[in-house]
Amino acid sequence: MLYLVGLGLGDAKDITVKGLEAVRRCRRVYLEAYTSVLTVGKESLEEFYGKELILADREMVEQEADSLLKEADICDVAFLVVGDPFGATTHSDLVLRAVKLGIPYKVIHNASIMNAVGCCGLQLYNFGETVSIVFWTDTWKPESFFEKIEKNRQNGMHTLCLLDIKVKEQSLENLMKGRKIYEPPRYMSVNQAAEQLLAIIQNRRLQGEKSEITENTICVGLARVGAPDEKIASGTLQQMSTVELGAPLHSLIVTGIMHPLELEMLKLFSVDSSSFENNACQRIT
Repeated sequence: MLYLVGLGLGDAKDITVKGLEAVRRCRRVYLEAYTSVLTVGKESLEEFYGKELILADREMVEQEADSLLKEADICDVAFLVVGDPFGATTHSDLVLRAVKLGIPYKVIHNASIMNAVGCCGLQLYNFGETVSIVFWTDTWKPESFFEKIEKNRQNGMHTLCLLDIKVKEQSLENLMKGRKIYEPPRYMSVNQAAEQLLAIIQNRRLQGEKSEITENTICVGLARVGAPDEKIASGTLQQMSTVELGAPLHSLIVTGIMHPLELEMLKLFSVDSSSFENNACQRIT
């Protein structure tokens, strides 16, 4: 049996009882180590689970999945994922590979940022399509995510923006030369995401385009959701470019039309209450 086990968002103890029982009876246990991170290290997980964990990076999961599934037809193998197992499409591919090899599988779900984001007070059924914001480079500055945020806002929906994670990435030079030298991990902050959105707004304004999103659009920055030092800040997009939320992981929400109850909740986390008085009243049902 292949078990896909969600670990939740915080520390080692966020695993479900069902998930922990599965982990403890498995012969091999892999920890997916590239789509997200926990607030604790691998050693803390091993101590609590009573199992040695094998780190599974992107290369292993995407290119060497058959080795990960080796003998899973005759013994139990677990694949641990921060959040929920299906937070990334890569894990669906792993299930399809297992089925093709005749290996049964079981999914043990857990909380993920997709539902825990409700901690800020915005109602989950008012969210539209989730988008990913990637790190820009000097030569690559995609804007496709911006159109999706605008479409959500036109429809009155909030947008959850998942921010880029760069783990075990190679520079172009090392990649071209086949050198297994990796760049230090990087995690996009709310500040960086807001700066990229502001740059897009400014560029479009210079081209004479009017955007649904402006510097004064109400947004929410979240950091380390589910951890003891979770931090939430609400305010304008401009304020999100300077707010201090600390260590990763960060997420950003661009709001749509807000119910009065949502607005009252967001005020609990406001950077400056006047931001709501001046702006949010335009987007309330």
